[in-house]
Formats: sequence, structure tokens, C-alpha cells
Amino acid sequence: MLKQVIPMKEIERLGADAIRALFQDIPVVALNSLEIESRVQDKRVDLLASVEVAGKHHILVCETKQSGQPRFVRDAIYQLRDYLREFPNEATPVVIAPFLSPGSRKLCLENGVSFLDLEGNVRLAFGTVFIDRVRANKPSPELRELKSLFKPKSAQVLRVLFRDPKKSWKVVDLANAASVSLGHASNVRTALLNREWGALDAEGLHLRSPEELLDAWKSAYMPPVAERLPFYTTLHGSLLENRVKKFFNSSPKDFRVALASFSAAQWIAPYGRTSTLFLWSEKMAIEDIKEKLQLSSSLKGENVVVSIPQDNAVFFDAYAPEHDICCTSPLQTYLDLSKDGERGEEAAEHLRRMRLTWQT
Repeated sequence: MLKQVIPMKEIERLGADAIRALFQDIPVVALNSLEIESRVQDKRVDLLASVEVAGKHHILVCETKQSGQPRFVRDAIYQLRDYLREFPNEATPVVIAPFLSPGSRKLCLENGVSFLDLEGNVRLAFGTVFIDRVRANKPSPELRELKSLFKPKSAQVLRVLFRDPKKSWKVVDLANAASVSLGHASNVRTALLNREWGALDAEGLHLRSPEELLDAWKSAYMPPVAERLPFYTTLHGSLLENRVKKFFNSSPKDFRVALASFSAAQWIAPYGRTSTLFLWSEKMAIEDIKEKLQLSSSLKGENVVVSIPQDNAVFFDAYAPEHDICCTSPLQTYLDLSKDGERGEEAAEHLRRMRLTWQT
């Protein structure tokens, strides 16, 4: 999850250019001066702009940050409050960063601070001037960093944290529990803290905003790459259910197989029955599944779908609602259902209401 960081001096210069370009498009605003690293008493302000609107002068006090994640924006807001004490007349605080995430923009709004980023997102209010513009797309570096947080290895760290969002973890213990390297766990920790989805206490890292983190994961989630095998069985209803239980009871313990999607949801948070049985499975277990569930290959009319994932992360936090049943976890089931059409989305939100809510 490494990313290229724009040097601080360059951020200041680009921020100044963005302010000039913004006011060039607004004839009623005259930019009288714009100073980089301006001294105000004993403080150094990154950018100080003097503007005039209808004969009235206004000061914009700007703090620039190399990252626009909430953790750094909150720090910028604290710095701006300190700067404003040095101005006898009212001044407008502005946060400037390469890209301000929705959470960061919300944080600025909640604290009465204007913002501007280098991707064109801006909300600026002073005097009779009000500018509010949000670009629809996230920049590529932001998307790459966000997606990397939810890749299988990183996601194993998140799965551990989601088991009990209030539990605090030392990085070493978290890495061991997630079966990842210390460096990988540390990168996930940093990403969570920067976005304020995680927080630190004396015992270590815990989830601060599991609901927001899950929203982001759902948005970025891509179903695992898998080989899809369609089958047909004459078994149905209780007969099929009993055979599934028999399979889980009698199959070798080193086989990794789990009910998935709607079939897992039926055991975790029933919403609506489906006539198709869904399974995640390792390849070595396929013949055993075919034999015990009496499956025949089917090009159409399938009622059993077995998917063989390239990565076994879907089994990492497998869940046993009964001793003779194995399902993907509520978390994994929710993510899979959320990408399974309108009906799947409805089932996913039902499961979330029933099993994935937390008091933080």
C-alpha cells in the first residue's frame, strides 16, 4: 500500500496555483495577494490569500497537507484554529490537499472549515461568495490504495478486527492472528488510522468506525476469481439438506468447503429461500461433493453451483452455525450477496441488519 507522496513545497505551490485558477473564473473576486509560507507573528502559515469582493477585504488562511485522509485533515483543522487567533479581523480557514476523501470533506464541514483539493473538489465560503463543487470520480492513486486495503492478505487483517471491533490488538498479535507478515499488518494499521476507521488506545489498534469501513469494503469488493462448476441433483428440500450435513460430517477435515451466498445466508440470517445450492470449495474436494450430493454435470437447469476460488481467503473466517454445517462468515456472505443482483443486495442488507451491526 505504498504510494507516491508529493513534496510539501510542491503541494504549497500547486495549492497556490489552484487558488489563482479558481478566482480567475469568478470575476467578482479580486485576488490582491497570495503569499506562500507567510509569517504571522511567530507562526508560519502555508498560504495566505488576500481577496476583495464588492469593496470588502477578506483573508484566506490555508493549511496544506500531503495527504487528505481524515487523520491529517483533523490535524490541519487544529492548526488553522491556532492560526486564526493571530488575526484581529475574521479570516476564513481553508484545508488544501492533493485529494480530500468524502470523510475528510465531511470533517471540514462539521468544523466550519473550507476546503480545496487538487482534483477539483472545493467548498469555499466567505462574505457573499459561496463555491461548492465535488468531482464524481476518485483519482487513480486513491482508488489503488483503497483497493489494496481489501485485497486478500490485507483483508485477512480486517477479518480479524471485525470479529470484535472493540478489541484492541498489538501489531505482532494481529499479524499472527491474520497469518500475514508484520509489515503487512503494519500497513493495514496505518491505512485504518489515516482514514480514522481505526483508533489506538493503550492496548493497541481497534476499529473506530466499522460501519464506514464495511461500506467502503462493499463498494470496492470484487468477487474472488473462481472456476464456476454447474451441477444438477435430484435431491431437494430436507433430503438435500441432510446430504449436505452428511458431507460436512464425513468429509476429510483438510477439505475446505463452505456454503456460500444465499445458501450461507439461509443459516446465518434467513431472508428468502433459493432453489440453488451454492458452495465454495477447494478443487481436491470436488469428487467427494459430487458423490455425496449425487451431482451430475449440467450445462443448463443447474441447481448446485460449486465455485473454486484461486485464493482461499473466503475460508479464512469460515463459520459453523451448527456442528455439522460450515458457511462462509457473515462478513464474507454479506460481501458476496452484495454483488449478486438486486435480490442479493436485499438479502445482504437483511443480513447486515441482523448480524453486522456494532456499538462503538
